Amino acid sequence: MIRLTRLNGKEYVLNALLIESLEATPDTMITLINGKKFVIRESIPEVIHTLKEFYRDINAIKASIIQHTEIEKGGMENG
Repeated sequence: MIRLTRLNGKEYVLNALLIESLEATPDTMITLINGKKFVIRESIPEVIHTLKEFYRDINAIKASIIQHTEIEKGGMENG
């Protein structure tokens, strides 16, 4: 879960795993995989930073980096 701020200043928590896309319209709009949209105060770089921290906290980034490195080294060429 990540903390975000609506345009009216109210803070809320969003399940980061449901985010499909971010768009600057010029306000930042988050679209979820179910099509629901939220307009927030945070900029796209701020949201990306928050998402990276979230994925690092749940160890999703580390696992992805390790797998990518193994593929580059040829250790997992067939799967």
